[in-house]
Amino acid sequence: MFSENPIKRRRSRQIMVGRVAVGGDAPVSVQSMTNTETTDVAATVAQIRALENAGADIVRVSIPTLEAAEAFGRIKQQVAIPLVTDIHFDYKIALRVAELGADCLRINPGNIGREDRVRAVVDAARDRGIPIRIGVNAGSLEKELQKKYGEPTPEALVESALRHIEMLNKLDFQDFKVSVKASDVFMAVAAYRQLATQIEQPLHLGITEAGGFRSGAVKSAIGLGMLLAEGIGDTIRVSLAADPVEEVRVGFDILKALHIRSKGINLIACPSCSRQEFDVIATVNALEQRIEDIREPLDVAVIGCCVNGPGEARAAQIGLAGGNPNLLYINGKPDHKLGNEHLVDEIERVIRAELQRRREQGDTTPDKKVFPIKQTG
Repeated sequence: MFSENPIKRRRSRQIMVGRVAVGGDAPVSVQSMTNTETTDVAATVAQIRALENAGADIVRVSIPTLEAAEAFGRIKQQVAIPLVTDIHFDYKIALRVAELGADCLRINPGNIGREDRVRAVVDAARDRGIPIRIGVNAGSLEKELQKKYGEPTPEALVESALRHIEMLNKLDFQDFKVSVKASDVFMAVAAYRQLATQIEQPLHLGITEAGGFRSGAVKSAIGLGMLLAEGIGDTIRVSLAADPVEEVRVGFDILKALHIRSKGINLIACPSCSRQEFDVIATVNALEQRIEDIREPLDVAVIGCCVNGPGEARAAQIGLAGGNPNLLYINGKPDHKLGNEHLVDEIERVIRAELQRRREQGDTTPDKKVFPIKQTG
C-alpha cells in the first residue's frame, strides 16, 4: 500500500470547540448544519443526532431570534456533540446562547453593531472559554467593499475578514477561526490562500452554496481538495442542497481520498463492465448502506473481474475479486470462494468479524490519520 503523504500542513493556533480541538496538530474536523426550524426542538435534536451518527465532529445551528436562542438551550441539554451557534445582527442573541452553553459563536463582528456590543459579546465568549468563528461570504460583503471592488473578489473577501479580525485584535481576543467562502471555486481558493499567509488562526473551509448533491459534491471536492492538499484548512463543511447527513459523508470521503483522515470504511470499487462476474453496482450500493454505522478505518475492495480484481483485493484488508466462483481475500491472502448468492451478506459478515478481531487485539481505532502530516511554520 502506497504510504507517502506529501501534505505539509499549515501551522495554526489551536482552539477548542467544546471537546473538539481545531487547528494545530488536531485532525481536520468535519461539520454540517441543521436545516430544521430551531424552535422545533424535537426535529432539531433528531437531526443533530443523525449527523453525529454519520460521523460529524461539530454541528452548526442557526439562531435567528431570541425564541430560537431559548430553544437552543433545550437542544443543548439533549445532545453531546459540540454546537456552533450561527448569529447575525442581534448581539443579545449571542449573549443569550453563550449563557446557554454554545460551544462556538459564529458571528461577523461588523454586523453586530456598535463597539460596546461587540465588546459585550467578546467578553461573554472570553469569560466562558467560547471561541468565535468569523464567517465571510461573497454574497454578503459590506456595502463599501462592494463599491470598492465592484464585485466579489478574493481580495474583497480577505479585506472583509481582516476588518473583523482587527475588531477582535483590539479586544485582545485570539480564540477564533475564520472562513472566506464563495460559490466560485477559484475565488474561494484564492481567498483562503491569501488569508492563510496573514493570520495564525484556524481556517474553516467551505465552498458556499455549492449546489445540489452531485454538483455540490464535485465543486466542494475540487475546492476543498486543492486547499487541503496544500496543507490549508483545519475544519470543513461541504455545503449541499441535500440532506445534511450527505454533507458529512462527502466531507469524510474528501479527507479519506487525501489520506488525511480514515473514519469509516474506505470502499474501493470498479465502475463495472461486461467482464464483471456479479452485479458490482448493486452489490456496492447495498454494501454501503449496510456499513454506514462503522467508524473504524478499513479498506474494502469490490472488483468485478479477474483482471484488476486480485491485485486490488490483495491490497485491501478485505477484498472481493470477481471470478467463477468469486474469491474473497482477507488481509492480502485468499480466504474462501463465494458464489453470487448472498454476496453482500457474506462481505458484511467478514468485515464485522475482522473489525471485532481487531478490537479484541487492540489494533484498531475509531478514527486515525492515515499518514502523519508535517506542519510548516
